[in-house]
Amino acid sequence: MDEEQLDRAFLALADPVRRRLVARLSRGPATVTELAEPFEISVQAISRHVRVLERAGLVTRSRNAQRRPVHLEPARLEALTAWIDRYRTVREEQFRRLDAVLETRAAPRGAAEKDRSPWDTPSS
Repeated sequence: MDEEQLDRAFLALADPVRRRLVARLSRGPATVTELAEPFEISVQAISRHVRVLERAGLVTRSRNAQRRPVHLEPARLEALTAWIDRYRTVREEQFRRLDAVLETRAAPRGAAEKDRSPWDTPSS
């Protein structure tokens, strides 16, 4: 995925209505009218949201007689997930290295020293 495709996809998903449409389409294809049912906005507004998702490559439409179902494009979502995972794994590796450094600095001390409160004063 190039930068422009990523931008379009993330901008499309920035809208809560479009995220809900993607969530609904994850259960299977639906027409624009079916997609509009749970919303308090017009079918035309839902159609505009679907067009944004189409331009981002997240959904496609097919023709089945008079029906034009909208389908989720799982390959595009997988590409977004792969892009995100690449950066997540880098950060996780950095945290693992930090944990290792912190563990070496917190080497176990002697039992008497470990049991002592930081408020105790050393005896002479």
